[in-house]
Amino acid sequence: MEGANRQSVPLYAALDLGTNNCRLLIATPARGGFRVIDAYSRIVRLGEGLSQTGRLQPAAMDRALSALKVCADRLSRRGVPRVRAIATQACRSAANGAEFIQRVERETGIHLQVITPHEEARLSVAGCLTLLDHSTDAALVLDVGGGSTELSWVDLSGTTSEQIMAGGLAAMPPIRAWLSIPMGVVTLAEQFPEKRPGERAWFRAMVDAVKARITEFPHAEGLREAFNAGRGHLVGTSGAITSLAGIHLGLTRYDRTLVDGLWLTRDDCVATAERLLNLEPAQRAAQPCIGPDRADLVLAGAAILQAVQEVWPCDRVRVADRGLREGLLLSLMAENSGRRRTRRRRRAGKGAAKAVA
Repeated sequence: MEGANRQSVPLYAALDLGTNNCRLLIATPARGGFRVIDAYSRIVRLGEGLSQTGRLQPAAMDRALSALKVCADRLSRRGVPRVRAIATQACRSAANGAEFIQRVERETGIHLQVITPHEEARLSVAGCLTLLDHSTDAALVLDVGGGSTELSWVDLSGTTSEQIMAGGLAAMPPIRAWLSIPMGVVTLAEQFPEKRPGERAWFRAMVDAVKARITEFPHAEGLREAFNAGRGHLVGTSGAITSLAGIHLGLTRYDRTLVDGLWLTRDDCVATAERLLNLEPAQRAAQPCIGPDRADLVLAGAAILQAVQEVWPCDRVRVADRGLREGLLLSLMAENSGRRRTRRRRRAGKGAAKAVA
């Protein structure tokens, strides 16, 4: 029965090895997107110490490999034929990144492709397509990673939600500008270590460091008018932002169905960051939507979000518990569908040629 299912139901897998997390998503196509068959996520902190040494550390690589072996086992058990596995900022920037990629393939059989920041930004937007508010003229998609942050300014003035639902990635609205800065929650937390809980100057220093990187970027100014007029909104995708949303909601246990698609105001974001600033690290770690693995990173994520909101003011922020992996899956499905259509047209063309002959 399992073999029959493998034959009849096409399976796709997206694997994302980031600076902080290793994530796997296995799904099958469904109307309007896909249906998740299996999912796995583990915090591995691959980029731990990278900002100081320029190299991936042995313990960090071992943690990542352990998670990747779990992913390889799940892929093997599911018999997934179509897999795309990518690595991002940590492997892009590390002097021994290529060496680690080779080791991963030797020990797990997984071939990781190191993608560019531009591709990372595009895939993040693709994964969040159905959360864009097409009653507005512009959106800024903010993908906060462990080692870098990607910002994508999306022009919504010429598309509707109906077009997106019908056309999928083929109807994706244009990205007018994108920016990648080498600051994520891990690198920012390492650059600005927390000394005393509740220290506003420390938090402000993180905000200002990120703001300096964004303010000097001129290429998105064509959409500035839409934001100034209240016709733009922010979409935030990252573990830090979903954690902030869970804290805002007062969840006693993280619930994706309540967080994904949630609208926050700018005041909500500021108030939640302020609340976390007043907690000791151990108290943050005890929060069910944060936990010990993110306790020292969540305020770095809040600082990145606040910096973006100060440079590109908008009152509404939509929280996305989705992004790069989902974009990977959708692009993989779209590519395979395109190849099938091409093969059908070629077969049809050959048939017509024979009929004429």
